[in-house]
Amino acid sequence: MIGPGIVVAATGVGAGDLVATLIAGSKFGYTLLWAAIIGCLVKISLAEATGRWHLATGRTLFEGWRGLGRWTTYYFAVYVVIWGFVYGATAMSSSALPLVALFPDGPGLKTWAVICGLLGLAFVWFNRYAVFEKAMTVVIGMKFLVVVYVAIRVAPDLGNAFAGLAPVLPDGSLFYTLGLIGGVGGTITMAAYGYWVNSKGWTDITWIRVMRLDNRVAYITTGVFVVAMMIIGAELLHSSHIALTSGDRGLIDLGKVLEDRFGAVTANLFLIGFFATSFGALMGVWHGVSLMFADFTERILRERRSGVPADGEEMVQEVAEGKREKSLPFRAYLLWLTFPPMGLLFLDQPFGLVVVYGVLGAFFMPFLALTLLWLLNSDRTPREWRNGILSNVMLAGAGLLFIVLCVQQIRDLPW
Repeated sequence: MIGPGIVVAATGVGAGDLVATLIAGSKFGYTLLWAAIIGCLVKISLAEATGRWHLATGRTLFEGWRGLGRWTTYYFAVYVVIWGFVYGATAMSSSALPLVALFPDGPGLKTWAVICGLLGLAFVWFNRYAVFEKAMTVVIGMKFLVVVYVAIRVAPDLGNAFAGLAPVLPDGSLFYTLGLIGGVGGTITMAAYGYWVNSKGWTDITWIRVMRLDNRVAYITTGVFVVAMMIIGAELLHSSHIALTSGDRGLIDLGKVLEDRFGAVTANLFLIGFFATSFGALMGVWHGVSLMFADFTERILRERRSGVPADGEEMVQEVAEGKREKSLPFRAYLLWLTFPPMGLLFLDQPFGLVVVYGVLGAFFMPFLALTLLWLLNSDRTPREWRNGILSNVMLAGAGLLFIVLCVQQIRDLPW
């Protein structure tokens, strides 16, 4: 009965999110566990709002954005091109890191990165949503089992863990806390959730209850990941005063700590889980963002050809029938995610590109939260499916949180 939520959970929680949670646990122990739980509730609200828009209106999210003005089209067009270029290289490198550690006598990092990019391209190119969903279910199963297994091996202190549910802010933890609430599972894949809902064949209000169940299962699973990584950080790193490298390489550091503490088998299992995490995120972006780009492109082309807005319900039905996955824009964006970023693997990322990528990316989550708040309180949404008080509070809170994180992220860029 469920599926799109599993896909968004497997895609949205990448290696960088796990490292951020680990580092929070290593610095503050269990103290910020409450923030991780609130973060999952925020993502449940955002994903539910995205799915509800698609099902209640019979329109895709991009059509909703178009209705708010041309500025949304310009922002998305620039964002999706630059973001895809830089993210492609990042995703391939992240998938390659655990493979280099697992096979030290094999190919180097760049070779593994190229192989991962090509495998992701081939899988998404030749398969449709139903097969893609099954593969992502396997990926999330691997992540779940490995991370929970390691958390159990480090023997959590349940008393301290429960104490971490009390909202406390240690000195110097404010931005760690905000980042933990806003960061885990929060990317453009939140917007792709509605497209995966349609790809599943859910296209109208009769599927809203199932979508909500699907969404809750997804973010409860994400919550288990987050709690497990917080336990690993608190028990394995905080008590031993071990610092990790920031970014994806922090998981390689953790693999070495696990090998010293529990032996090679546990360390290798963890590296397999690390690969599943990174490659799952790669496959999810290759599919979900390509679907969004195809909808964006097809809608613009039809409007220019006919001079009138495209039929929204027809566009949703075409997503449900898998026609977008066979389209030229879908495959063109797949190629864009794969081949141009390979050049960045062999070059330092240009300074200007890093800044533009950082600014555009920082704006996306506040853009998503605040436009959903706008759309779901307007007459664009049927009255019975507009936001209630809880949805408005959660989306408004998410919007404010993401604005603060956006400002901080832009301030931290290498200006």
